Amino acid sequence: MTEHASARDAAHSLLQRVKNVPGYTTPIFKGKEEQRAKVQNAVATKGFIPRELVANEVQWFYAHLGIDDTYFRNESVDVIADHILALFGAKILAYTKHDPSKLVIDLERIDEQGNTATFIYTSPPGKTVTEGPGATVEPRIDEQFLDKSTPERCYRLETYRSTGPISSTANQQLRCYFLSRCTFPNAASVRPDGTMDIRSVSDPIFLEKASENTLEIYQKIMSAVESRRGPVIEVFEVEGTRERRLVIGYKMGGTTSFFSALSNLYHYYSLYSTRKYVEHFSNGITIVSLYLNPIPNSSAPPIEHSIFQVMKEVSLLYCLPDNPFFSPASAHAVQDAAYAYAGWIFAQHFCNRLGQAYLQLLTVLDETNPAHADVLGGIKRRFREETFTRESIAQTIHAHPELIRMLYINFAMTHYPQDEAQRLMPTLSYQRLQTERPLGDQELRDRIRRTVQDKQEVAVLEALLIFNKHVLKTNFYQPTKVALSFRLAPEFLPEVEYPNKPFGLFFVIGNEFRGFHIRFKDVARGGIRIVRSRNKENYSINQRMLFDENYALASTQSLKNKDIPEGGAKGTILPSLGANPRLCFEKYVDAMLDLLIPGQSPGIKERLVDLYGKPEILFFGPDEGTADMMDWAALHARDRGAEAWWKSFTTGKTASTLGGVPHDVYGMTSLSVRQYVLGIYKQLGLREKDVTKVQTGGPDGDLGSNEILLSSDRTIAVIDGSGVLADPAGINREELVRLARARVPVANFDTSKLSKDGYLVKVEDQDVKLPSGEMIVDGTDFRNGAHFRFKADLFVPCGGRPEAVNISNVSALVDAEGKPHFKYIVEGANLFFTQQARLALEKRKVVLFKDSSANKGGVTSSSLEVLAGLALTTEEYTNLMVFKGGKPSAFYESYVRDIQAKITENAAAEFACIWREHQRLGGAKTRTAISDELSQTLNALQDELARSDLFDDVPSRKGVMRRAIPQTLVDKVGIEELERRLPEAYQRALFSVWVASHFIYKYGVQASSVDFFHFARDLAH
Repeated sequence: MTEHASARDAAHSLLQRVKNVPGYTTPIFKGKEEQRAKVQNAVATKGFIPRELVANEVQWFYAHLGIDDTYFRNESVDVIADHILALFGAKILAYTKHDPSKLVIDLERIDEQGNTATFIYTSPPGKTVTEGPGATVEPRIDEQFLDKSTPERCYRLETYRSTGPISSTANQQLRCYFLSRCTFPNAASVRPDGTMDIRSVSDPIFLEKASENTLEIYQKIMSAVESRRGPVIEVFEVEGTRERRLVIGYKMGGTTSFFSALSNLYHYYSLYSTRKYVEHFSNGITIVSLYLNPIPNSSAPPIEHSIFQVMKEVSLLYCLPDNPFFSPASAHAVQDAAYAYAGWIFAQHFCNRLGQAYLQLLTVLDETNPAHADVLGGIKRRFREETFTRESIAQTIHAHPELIRMLYINFAMTHYPQDEAQRLMPTLSYQRLQTERPLGDQELRDRIRRTVQDKQEVAVLEALLIFNKHVLKTNFYQPTKVALSFRLAPEFLPEVEYPNKPFGLFFVIGNEFRGFHIRFKDVARGGIRIVRSRNKENYSINQRMLFDENYALASTQSLKNKDIPEGGAKGTILPSLGANPRLCFEKYVDAMLDLLIPGQSPGIKERLVDLYGKPEILFFGPDEGTADMMDWAALHARDRGAEAWWKSFTTGKTASTLGGVPHDVYGMTSLSVRQYVLGIYKQLGLREKDVTKVQTGGPDGDLGSNEILLSSDRTIAVIDGSGVLADPAGINREELVRLARARVPVANFDTSKLSKDGYLVKVEDQDVKLPSGEMIVDGTDFRNGAHFRFKADLFVPCGGRPEAVNISNVSALVDAEGKPHFKYIVEGANLFFTQQARLALEKRKVVLFKDSSANKGGVTSSSLEVLAGLALTTEEYTNLMVFKGGKPSAFYESYVRDIQAKITENAAAEFACIWREHQRLGGAKTRTAISDELSQTLNALQDELARSDLFDDVPSRKGVMRRAIPQTLVDKVGIEELERRLPEAYQRALFSVWVASHFIYKYGVQASSVDFFHFARDLAH
């Protein structure tokens, strides 16, 4: 048996067979002959076609062209007459050019109400039209009709290839597209298995045309889509023919430009379609059906090969339908192009942008010197913006298709999964990988350097090789993915830019977003942030800085998480302009779950290649833009098969329905910030009611609202997203409390309660005159810089963008005499100050506590929420943590009190440790530096303890676990049972972090080995 024959037999075994009967039936148009007579009369009346030719042209159009009866039933006599005239005119034009092949037709009609549309174009089989209106018809149909589909407004599409030629002298065929707006039944019915009955959610025209076999196929696919996030792909072999029926189902709105991209895909593999359908259903599901055939008399491989590749690549197309590296004229197949796209994004973030010149400059300048740091920061930004632009990287990829192909094969030979079906069909699976000998890493590097002369292009291509070497696992070949995800080993990150090496790095790419997730320990937790862009320029900046922002947030989180078992982590998602942030988040989470859930998840046909080789659990939390998405993520993890850890997969879940512990309701984040404020008052003998305060982050936010509710100072300014509220006499406390309890911004402040010198400037205001006489031209500009204009005893930033105060503008917080605007600063908002700005202010004798110390109440609360999810069974969790009748259980209320007590205890202990150390050194070391040193010492000691055998000492372990785990949970479950339920990696982390934090907080960062010996003797008690 030949290799092709064996491959073909194996492919047949994977395909489902259907009888050679129409999947759709077109009801015969009974009035067709009567209509033809009227059309003939209309054509003759218009006089363009010689009268003796009219009958023949009309007859050919009706009887020999092979247009489906759908067309004749949908169109009016006048429209059909115009189309016949247009066809005749095209024939004359082709004749004058002495080339019948130049005969081109383009006919379009969209009714005034927008309920139906018809497009008719010349269309050679197996070839995407690249010139003229026909080249854009399918992209335009996508954009105008399919991409914007919702259950309330969607169109079904039928498209047919005419069976006959345009005329006796030209063999071109027509492609006809018919769109009609869907109407749906008022009520849908559910089948016994819980899925929708297809007949109850279908357009009546579809039901009229679909055969019973088609309804059965679509019902199964619809049921599968309802339980899945990604596309469902099935292929059917039509008995007795070479035709294959490809059916794809997916959730409406899950992708864009998909219909037109599919044409490019099957044309690439020498297939053409006779019929195509796009059906929408009122339950939000879309199903595409393609009838594919091999191009006649072509030298293409057997259809089984081509169909198999199309099946493999549909999900890549679903993820990246707008991929600039895949087009009708592309040199790349979809897999190559998807790889090129991933490499393009990777290179944008990780090309070695700084180079040797920056390293030499770094040795000359002092990073701790604020002026030098400013220079270095400016040079770093300049290098990053100008050395490797998105455009220059794309040009390099386009310019070297063969090298990209070799790089892709290098990637594929590692990550292409080896399941049973592929062992049966090596020629199918590796059809495109075995056309040439794969090159090893060094061979590829040598080939790149010999082939490419430009050093910058070499750097781009070598970045893709670095990408290949550091991918540990990917969903690239999973058929049900909604976005591409990669787990990377972070060793490639240059130390000069990223001095603290992350433990793990995830990279996610979707059609409408990109994202990262960075964690600094195996057990780590942090929020997922959506980075929004105001405009194109801002989006471009966010693209360049996304990874660096993620790294900085995760690094800060790592310092902040020093006294909880989870190390620091953070995720960022950058939606494209105009993209739906919620959809981006859902795709991001689903793509991450592809890499986290071991083995075969429901609907996943192939195992991924896992070079990491160990189980991983990530713990997500809410951050900017994702607070209302945590419930969905937890439930989706459960639906995907994460039965053991879905309860702890996300924190910030809704308390009443999923047992979450909301930070804002219980003031969790503010409790730790508050301990630092109270600590300053106590140490300096201050009376709170005499203290003046400025606050960013208003009464509508978590931190801002609780800072207002917990404090009794004289607040003189509050700055939030809605504007600036200020009153030098002190803002009316009762009105502030009213806003905080209602969780509304300062724009809602009753201005009648301001003193004569007070004011409210909203962001939308223009040309506002302040009581002082100063004119404010633009409210938004005023708000953005307002934190620089006020002076007070205390500044508590509770909101604002990262690096709002940096080395370039920190001087604005110091007056002309060198006196700082604020005596005390407790940094509640993450990264509000840069490190250089903090140090500059402390040199001015400002008492400043940085975010990683002050703002850790939220992470402590989230950590203990994770612990409850891991420690309780699903039944216990439902009974104890989920509200009943809208009210929490006694267990829940007790557990929340335990959390609040832990937050207060940890924050007070760290404040005392930092204050003592600063006094011990006589102020020689800044509190910022002490805070960092404390975090680093704690993290280092935790790592050392985790590697030691102290955890194996049972009395010590039980003693620590009894004190580290909230008493409410210990009383309910018991220490022995908790040890059985909690993952060992988590227990080790919990043990080491409790020991490290309590030891350092008690003895200080300079503690000795003898001190630890005395401390460790009491662990078992």
